[in-house]
Amino acid sequence: MGAMDKGNTRSAKRTIERAADQAEDHPVLTTLARGGFVVLGILHILIGWIAVRIATGSSGSGDEASNSGALATIAEAPGGQFILWVAVIALAALGLWQLSQLLAGDDLKERAKGAAMAVVYFSLALTTSTFARGGSSSDGETATDVTATVLSQPWGVVLVVVAGLVVLGAGVYNLWKGATRDFRKDLEAGAGSGQVGTAILIAGTAGYVARGIAFGILGVLIIIAGWAHDPEQAAGLDSALRTLGEQPFGSVLLIIVGIGLILYGAYSIARARYVRM
Repeated sequence: MGAMDKGNTRSAKRTIERAADQAEDHPVLTTLARGGFVVLGILHILIGWIAVRIATGSSGSGDEASNSGALATIAEAPGGQFILWVAVIALAALGLWQLSQLLAGDDLKERAKGAAMAVVYFSLALTTSTFARGGSSSDGETATDVTATVLSQPWGVVLVVVAGLVVLGAGVYNLWKGATRDFRKDLEAGAGSGQVGTAILIAGTAGYVARGIAFGILGVLIIIAGWAHDPEQAAGLDSALRTLGEQPFGSVLLIIVGIGLILYGAYSIARARYVRM
């Protein structure tokens, strides 16, 4: 590559980084992105509540402890579709904010994490838009269908097992983040000092541990689905939580994890106020 080409490449990179910095700090985007954390919090509270209802036997036959189940609950509430459209905007803004951080960052690890989270937020915004339009979906059916499609491909078993290992790794990461309270670095310095700060730390610790358990079980189920060539095993978060509930003392464990997910929801709502942006 010639000197002129290298200069043009550096100039283009600087232009992209400046644009990303401007987007990242734009007050409208950051305000809407904070709203995205509120949406995530509400979804986790509903998922946790559905999990507790499953554990106590008071849930309906169609209740699903997943994002789809939480979105369906919101859609059925008065003004639910309007609320969901607001959630779509907030989640899309959170994805854009995450993307701006990705483009502006220099650390490869943080870029990879940013890219993954941007995909998660955009995907959730897309799913939310389905319910906002009056449609519906099931995380379990989607996971099963995707797993079946992948298993039918060459090297499908390997790909599904690798995906399960990634999800299991996410579970271990969440456990570690909760146990060590590493999530504090995501918050502003001195966030919510005093009793508020203590409550945020407790909610974050319990919430990340609960998410770690849920994702860990889901990862194991996906690995089993690949190894046994049985896509029904990889039926999403609801299946993972129900599997936990079927174990010895499972109802108690599921209630504990459900409460933990509710606390994570509370932490996420608090994060909307104190997140480092």
